[in-house]
Amino acid sequence: MLEESASNLGRVRVDEASRSMAVGGMFVRPKTSPTRVIRMRWRRAISRKTAWRVVVVWGLISTLFVPSVLFASHAADHRFTVEGFVCGKDGRPGANVEVLVKDTRITVGQTVTTDGDGYYKVTLHLHNDNVGDPLLVEVGGEQKNYKIQFDPNDLETERKLRVDFGSGCERDLGPPQWLLYGLGIAAVAIVGWIGLKISRKRMREEQRRKKGQGKRQK
Repeated sequence: MLEESASNLGRVRVDEASRSMAVGGMFVRPKTSPTRVIRMRWRRAISRKTAWRVVVVWGLISTLFVPSVLFASHAADHRFTVEGFVCGKDGRPGANVEVLVKDTRITVGQTVTTDGDGYYKVTLHLHNDNVGDPLLVEVGGEQKNYKIQFDPNDLETERKLRVDFGSGCERDLGPPQWLLYGLGIAAVAIVGWIGLKISRKRMREEQRRKKGQGKRQK
C-alpha cells in the first residue's frame, strides 16, 4: 500500500511539473511587439505595390508592342476606316476642315473635322455585305468617289482606305520609329528599376534574418 501511494504521488508530481512547464512555456513564448507588427504590415503593403507595378508595366508593354491585328480581330468584320490628310493650295495643313465620308448605297456616313495637322479619320459601321458599295468622300465641295473593297474572308486585317486632298502636308500614318524605340527603352528601364528594388528588398530581409539568428544563438 505504501509503495502504491508513493508511486501515485510521484505521478501526480510529474503531471503537475509538466503542466507548470506548459503554462510557463506560454508565458515564456515571445510576443510580437506592435512596432514589429506595423513593420511587417508595411513590408507586405510594399510587396503588393511592387507586384502591381510589375503588372501595370507589362500591361503597357503588351499594349504598345502586340500587333494591332490581335485587338482588331473581333471587330474588323464590322467596321471600315477612311483616313487621310487635307492640305491647302500652299501645301500647309488644312486645320478644322469638315470631311464627309458616306456609303451612298445605305446612306451611312459621318462628318468629322481635321486636326491641326490636317489629319482626319472616319470609322463606319459596315459588314461583309457592304463590299463593293459606292463611297463618297467630300471636302469643301470637292468630291472623290470610290468603291468599298476588302476581303470578306479576312477577319483580322484592318479594313481601311486612305484618301488625301491636296499635297504637301501628308505623311506616313504609322508612329515614328523614334517613339517606338523610346517607349521600348523606357519600358526596359522601368522593369529593371522594379527588379533592382525587389532584389535590394530581399537582400535587406536576408540580412535582418541572419542578424536575428545571431542574436538568438548568443
